[in-house]
Amino acid sequence: MAADAIQVTEDHSGAPITNLHGRILFDRPIRLLTFDTTFVLRISPRPLPESIPGEGLAFVLTGDPNMPDDSSGQWLGIVNSNTNGSAQIVAVEFDTRKSYPEDLDDNHVGIDLGSVYSVQQVSLSGIDINLASDTDITVRIQYDGDNLTVLFEESSSPVITRPIDLSLYLPEEVYVGFTGSTSEYTQLNCIRSWEFIGSEIPEGKKIWVWIVVSVVSVIVILIFVSGLVCWKMRYGDDKFDFDPYPTIEEAIQGSSTAPRKFKLKELRKATGNFNSKNKLGKGGFGTVYKGIIENKEIAVKKVSKKTTQGKQEFISEVITIGNLHHRNLVKLIGWAYERKEYLLVYEYMPNGSLDHFVFHGDKLETGNNNGPSSNLMSWGVRLRVISGAAQALEYLHNGCEKKVLHRDIKSSNIMLDSEFNAKLGDFGLARTYVQSDQTHHSTKEVAGTPGYMAPEVFLTGRATEETDVYAFGILLLEVACGRKPGGWMDQDDYGSNIVKWVWELYRTENLMNAADARLNGDFNAEEMACVLILGLACCHPNPNNRPSMKFVLKVMAGEAEAPELPLERPAFVWPPLPPSFKDKIYKGSQVTLFTELSGR
Repeated sequence: MAADAIQVTEDHSGAPITNLHGRILFDRPIRLLTFDTTFVLRISPRPLPESIPGEGLAFVLTGDPNMPDDSSGQWLGIVNSNTNGSAQIVAVEFDTRKSYPEDLDDNHVGIDLGSVYSVQQVSLSGIDINLASDTDITVRIQYDGDNLTVLFEESSSPVITRPIDLSLYLPEEVYVGFTGSTSEYTQLNCIRSWEFIGSEIPEGKKIWVWIVVSVVSVIVILIFVSGLVCWKMRYGDDKFDFDPYPTIEEAIQGSSTAPRKFKLKELRKATGNFNSKNKLGKGGFGTVYKGIIENKEIAVKKVSKKTTQGKQEFISEVITIGNLHHRNLVKLIGWAYERKEYLLVYEYMPNGSLDHFVFHGDKLETGNNNGPSSNLMSWGVRLRVISGAAQALEYLHNGCEKKVLHRDIKSSNIMLDSEFNAKLGDFGLARTYVQSDQTHHSTKEVAGTPGYMAPEVFLTGRATEETDVYAFGILLLEVACGRKPGGWMDQDDYGSNIVKWVWELYRTENLMNAADARLNGDFNAEEMACVLILGLACCHPNPNNRPSMKFVLKVMAGEAEAPELPLERPAFVWPPLPPSFKDKIYKGSQVTLFTELSGR
């Protein structure tokens, strides 16, 4: 771990990063039948952004967890000269060097079967993707038992689809993860987040599975086709709706707090058949459209079909929000699920999301019309917005029968009504837990948005109140500074990391230089300092030293002093310092600094 990312090839502080190879794998083997994985990679040329990069990164399935010797450079950490062609490994490579005559170019993706000589490859230059651009690139890889498919967020269709029988190249139990390498050309090979969903073959069941498929398949097909014909004869094409997920309605209707169920045709009519002119925005799980139903403006989120998490996130959002009632939470009016379409209906927020005003200078349109509109959100409005967001998060943590972990606090999820009151939305990643039984929510995936995720999430896979507080701290800093969280790839680049940048200004007693320059000093200096220091405290590398949301609200209400911070930003260490240390830091005691962890 380093800089909120997994470094597949290590970047030792000050040490050369030439001719390295690295491998990061899930810690136990899996008996895979199918899988679906999504990850965010970031390849950063070194020592300078304009340097020639090399060599590449790969997602791998392998029977051998051990790193092959001498697998740097052209071997991408996948194989070496002795195992090339005979290794039990399947890889999807993201290559930044043309190492072989067969390589298409120095910016391609390829499928490797036991060898680094790709059986199929595609240049990414034609779809405007540059692997070595020092930017986050989201990749999705699917295997349905027959075909391996590679997709990029930037592309509207699969980049590669190849029929593959994995059993010909892999043993029953495989390890999954990533490999990478450098040569005399160097780059940082980083994974920023990773989600892996696989269907495992239970122990002792593999033969039984294949017997059932072979014996029963003909009968199943006949029954299905007969039923299909009868259904279509009775109802016609327009009403035919084969639902592979009947448990969705059962799960939602089984909740006593479930909101209204809409029909798909109602929402199509309300949004002009999801006309692009009514598009309000696009988020991580879908696109939002403006609509009118029963003379009331609404916002309809059409959940993306591209994510396998659609079903889970849909049910979570409907049930979770349906049980929540707070003035600073976006109200969920209803839902619909028909013909594999997931739709959520919210109250309409006329002023959209906070990020448009903080970062893009959108025009303010207040509902009272008492003065001229401005292209800049004033400090007073910003304070009111972050106060509302804080109240919403405190309610989720302490005001519900079951605590709610939002897991995706960020400016684009803070919605603004006509009076610029803040309302927290997008509960697709939210999870509940009983207060007396749990202190965290464990996940198999690293969930959240890069830049807002606490460093411990990448190590533990756990969401906690403290990880929500960390994201809220980032929100405070970006609202006060008027800038995005920025990159997290270089430990020494204080200019690109908002937490390190603000903390450095705090250390040198230049904290006011962090304030949004567009405000031209039109703010209360004490309030600005309080928000900045509170933001840094929420982003403390040690989760035990982050304030609770109750304490945050007290500080913002002037009922408590902002926490005292050490001048030097503490290093992230794991396991964290014990809770007993928390009281000392807020009293200004000395903090023993530890060496920053260097991730693998």
